[in-house]
Amino acid sequence: MSEPEIATKAPESDLAERSAIPGDSAVDQGPSLGEHCVTDRPTPSGATPTGQITKFDDIEAYVTKPADYPHAPSKLLLLLTGGTGVHSTNNQLQADKYASEGFLVVMPDQFAGDPSTNTTSTAPTNSSPSLIEQVKLGIASVAKSFTIDMWLARHTPEKVLPLLHRVLAAIKEEYADAVANGGGVYAAGYCFGAKYVLLLGSELHQDVVQGQRAPETQAEEGMVTQGPAIKCSAIAHGILGKADLEGVKVPTSVVAVEGDPLFPDEVRDAGKKDMEERGLEHELQVYPGVPHGFAVTGNYDDQGIAQAQKEAFAQMLAWLKAH
Repeated sequence: MSEPEIATKAPESDLAERSAIPGDSAVDQGPSLGEHCVTDRPTPSGATPTGQITKFDDIEAYVTKPADYPHAPSKLLLLLTGGTGVHSTNNQLQADKYASEGFLVVMPDQFAGDPSTNTTSTAPTNSSPSLIEQVKLGIASVAKSFTIDMWLARHTPEKVLPLLHRVLAAIKEEYADAVANGGGVYAAGYCFGAKYVLLLGSELHQDVVQGQRAPETQAEEGMVTQGPAIKCSAIAHGILGKADLEGVKVPTSVVAVEGDPLFPDEVRDAGKKDMEERGLEHELQVYPGVPHGFAVTGNYDDQGIAQAQKEAFAQMLAWLKAH
C-alpha cells in the first residue's frame, strides 16, 4: 500500500528557528517554507492509513474512499499537501479523515517524485547553548534554508499546474459519479498545496494552465482564460502572497495562523477585504498561539494546539459539506 511511516520530529513553533544566531539578520531570509511544511509531527499511535497509492496519467496519487462507496453516493475531493507529499503517513491519515466523512479523496503527488527532505530537527540538550553552539546552529539553519529554497525553485506553478490539470482530467473521468454528485470537484490544501487550491479556484490564462508562463507575469493580448477548475475550496496555513486570495473565484474557507510569516497578517487582512468587496462567499478564522502547519494530522504535547487542530479540521470539513 503506502511506504513505511514517516514521522520526523518538528518543534512546537518553527518561528524560533528562523534566526539561530542572535542579531544575525542574514539567517532570517524572510518567508520561504517553514519547518512544519517539510517535516511531519509524530504520527498518532496505532493509526494506519486505509487508502492506496495508484496512478492517474502516470502521476502517483493516494486514493481513499468512504467505506460504503460506491454503494452510497460520494463527492470528489482533491487534497493538496505540504512539502512532505503523498507518502507521508500523516498526510495519508489526513486524507482518510475526509474519506470517513463521505468524500472520495484523491491526493496527488504535486512534486513528481521529489518531495521535500524530511530532516529531523533536534533541539540542543543544553538550555543555554554556548556561542559556538549557536554559531553551529546558525550554519545548519542557513544550510537547511538553502536546501529548501532550491527545492522550491524546482516546484513552481509552471511545473505544478499542468500536473494538477492532468490529474483532474483523469479523475473526472475515473470518478464521474462523484463529480456529478457534488456538482464539481472540491479541493482542500495545506501549506504548499493551499496556493494551488486557490489557483485552481481562479480564472487563469491558457498559457498559465499549460505551464508556459508564471501566473504573476504579463499575459499576451487576447489570451484565452479558463477556469475555475474546482467548485469550492478550503485551505489551511498557506504560503500565500497578496495576489493569491485576490484571484480566487469559488467559495473559500481559510484557516490562518496569527503572526504567520508565511502568510503575514497584512496579506491576510488585505485578502479578506478584497473577498468582501467582491462579494465572494468566504470565511476566515485566525488561530492564535499555534505554529504554522498545526492543522495537519500529527501529535502535539500542547493540548491547546491539539484542540486547535481538531477545530481547524471541523471548520474545513463543515465548509466543504455545506457547499
